[in-house]
Amino acid sequence: MLQLRTILNVADNTGAKKAQMIGIPAKGNRHYAYVGDVITVTIAEASPYSQVKKGEIHQAVITRTRKEKRRKDGSYIRFDDNACVILFEKESKDPKGTRIFGPVAKEVKDGGFNKIASLAEEIY
Repeated sequence: MLQLRTILNVADNTGAKKAQMIGIPAKGNRHYAYVGDVITVTIAEASPYSQVKKGEIHQAVITRTRKEKRRKDGSYIRFDDNACVILFEKESKDPKGTRIFGPVAKEVKDGGFNKIASLAEEIY
């Protein structure tokens, strides 16, 4: 459960380190985004000579949240940080990076992001 201006870790190798959530596209007036949702982010911190630069605006998918999420079977899933993966293009479901760091929630794969799930170290 993330809201506007939340700072997220970037869990891929695009060179971005931190991203700030600035919007939830195509969801009307929703205030919160959850695991597996596509959000609009601006790059808050990036390493030099990387694919993305500080201040650029990209689409990203949320892969981990600190706030627990209840699943249909009654279990809960919670992570140590808030993280996202930068997407290649606006309408694409492919990641911009070639590696994904850290665990990824199962809801990401259920949302149709199969490439992200296959690149992830582990899926919870």
